[in-house]
Amino acid sequence: MFRTSLLPSLFVLSALLGASVHAAEPIRIGEINSYKSQPAFLEPYRKAMLLAQEQINAAGGVDGRPLELVIRDDNATPGDAVRAAEELVSREHVALLAGGFLSNIGLAVADFARQRKVPFLASEPLTDKITWANGNRYTFRLRPSTWMQVSMLVPEAVKLHRKRWAIVYPNYEYGQSAVETFKTLMKAAQPDVEFVAEQATPLGKLDAGPVVQALAASKPDAIFNVLFATDLTKFVREGETRGLFKGREVVSLLSGEPEYLEPLGAEAPEGWIVTGYPWYDIKTPEHGAFLQAYRKKYGEAPRQGSVVGYVTVYAAAEAIRRAGGTDPEKIVDAFRNMPLKTPWGPIVFRPQDNQSTLGAFVGRTALRGEGAKRGGVMVDYHYADGAKYQPSDAEVQKLRPAR
Repeated sequence: MFRTSLLPSLFVLSALLGASVHAAEPIRIGEINSYKSQPAFLEPYRKAMLLAQEQINAAGGVDGRPLELVIRDDNATPGDAVRAAEELVSREHVALLAGGFLSNIGLAVADFARQRKVPFLASEPLTDKITWANGNRYTFRLRPSTWMQVSMLVPEAVKLHRKRWAIVYPNYEYGQSAVETFKTLMKAAQPDVEFVAEQATPLGKLDAGPVVQALAASKPDAIFNVLFATDLTKFVREGETRGLFKGREVVSLLSGEPEYLEPLGAEAPEGWIVTGYPWYDIKTPEHGAFLQAYRKKYGEAPRQGSVVGYVTVYAAAEAIRRAGGTDPEKIVDAFRNMPLKTPWGPIVFRPQDNQSTLGAFVGRTALRGEGAKRGGVMVDYHYADGAKYQPSDAEVQKLRPAR
């Protein structure tokens, strides 16, 4: 037990240590993202990044140096993203780059990282190319890839025993990759499967009426959906109005994420098989601590983006700590095979392809609550560990060029 006479000295020491951390030269992380075009996901993402930065700095920073996030908006265009990356590296002298939401932007920043030999932690872009066909030494990815998440859904799709499938997706890299993977894995698992309709829509500009009508005209047994954000909302509402989903199973990538499910309120679909984030039912100590801290700071529940933003900052800080500084080559080496604790459990960054083993939750949608509080949730879910949804090392070697 401390004697009362010692307490003032302890408070002074704590204050001096805090002042020392904040007086030290900060370690800067350059973060680039589509904040204006994708606010539903990226506003919670930004909040959680700032929470992680605050926690790390309150605990002494990284080797006594505070972390400083330098955030830029990419205006949802690859060219602006690359210009922001150049400015962050050349003028802001960041130790590493992080972020990316849209897959085409993630690929552009990854190529910049390769050319400039600067570490890039692609937090969100899901395209398989970022770690495989276009993979490079300097680019790492946090979220489970398109291939990983689709491969989590395919076993559930096969259990449905549906032969005729219709597909709808946003017509850019992420959507195209998801559809290609779904077709490949479904044909391997269920050789008699048929794909009777395919609707590729402009991102963020879905004309729901004609799309729903075309899908219904093909008379599918089931639907594979890759739409998200406002496109998903339009699709669900129009599909319900026209009876598209009646008597048909729907397998839907990302649709269990709160930022996309909650805007639908009581109109949220029931019984869809989805990947998502049931924050309200996860009872692990790691998730409980994160949930409590996020709610205390922001007075609201976290979203999928919150977890991604939070883990992004902790992963960057851990790599810098292991590297013993900001030398880019040492940071890259530190990332490879690096273990990390997350609100969803432990992960590691695979040295084979620089992909983390973060997983995703797979379950069905349902409605919960009464009146104005009635809305969509995930039920009957399980956590699909990302380590179990990876190609073999031999397959990765074929997919990923030596760079």
